[in-house]
Amino acid sequence: MKKAFVLILSVAALLSCKNDKKTTTNIEETFTADSPEKTAKQNDGLTLLKGDFIYFEGAAVLQTHANIYGVFLTDKLYELNKRAQEYKNEPTDMVQVEIRGKITNKADDKILWDNKVEIVEILNVKQADPEDNNVVKLGQE
Repeated sequence: MKKAFVLILSVAALLSCKNDKKTTTNIEETFTADSPEKTAKQNDGLTLLKGDFIYFEGAAVLQTHANIYGVFLTDKLYELNKRAQEYKNEPTDMVQVEIRGKITNKADDKILWDNKVEIVEILNVKQADPEDNNVVKLGQE
């Protein structure tokens, strides 16, 4: 009796796993890169990144909710930094940006971050949320 129960339980488990796999396959097919619902802008190989940006002493970093990116020094970077200056109180302040760029993991002599981005398009620049200010200042006031 125990053997029959274990056999029926095993068959039921295998059949239920098979149904879950079909559901996952349908979801993956819906979000493929070749989907006809994608616009031309989404098929250009660029990635939309939103996060906190800082450029200080020749180094630029973009921190998103998931990753930190070293930013290549290009004309678009300098344009972004110029637009960000109006929202900074100090040179080390971060600003919130929304950009589109090319992400790479290739080794670079100057940028030592694992993830790097080359800015191609600047979509939005705004002041960082003052409640998220986690800066510790050293020295006398």
